[in-house]
Amino acid sequence: MELHEPAVAYNKRKMTVEEYLDSENTSAEKHEYYNGEVFAMAGAGRRHNVIFRNVYGELAYRLKGKQCQPYGSDLRIHIPQNSLFTYPDISVICKEITGEEDNEPVTGPVALVEILSPSTKSYDRGVKFKLYRDIPELKEYILIDSESVNVEAFRVNLNGNWELEEYKSPEALLTIQTVGIQLSLKEIYEGTGL
Repeated sequence: MELHEPAVAYNKRKMTVEEYLDSENTSAEKHEYYNGEVFAMAGAGRRHNVIFRNVYGELAYRLKGKQCQPYGSDLRIHIPQNSLFTYPDISVICKEITGEEDNEPVTGPVALVEILSPSTKSYDRGVKFKLYRDIPELKEYILIDSESVNVEAFRVNLNGNWELEEYKSPEALLTIQTVGIQLSLKEIYEGTGL
């Protein structure tokens, strides 16, 4: 599975959602869409892919046969509240994905994981997180740094506000509360050389 990260605007002309979906469904590359603008996704580095493998592999194994399931970056998520179409590194969905077409966008993830790279960390922490917060079902947003041992977990508290918990030690245990799974940072970063 090839992973991608957002890059620069792909097309200077504004597109409708229908034009974007028609183009995206036949494209060999992935693109994000927001308010009529289309952004090409750049390739991910080795550490990014190793971290993805480690986290996705554990989630897939531990959630096998359960209602909530993890999906990789080939699953296109749509946020109708703000028009964003995007490909998070890992999405956890706790409902059956239905649709006539296999490539239809999905809504309603309960947890999202983004693996940060130098080119995307500001976007993932800022604008993208703001757009993700429009997802009513979203309860957790986890950012995993690919350059240092550092994980930021944003969670909705009982008052409906987002709170941050940081993890910086290889012995620390990241709890993904929406699915009741703990991962040590040692597991997350295994094979990265960090």
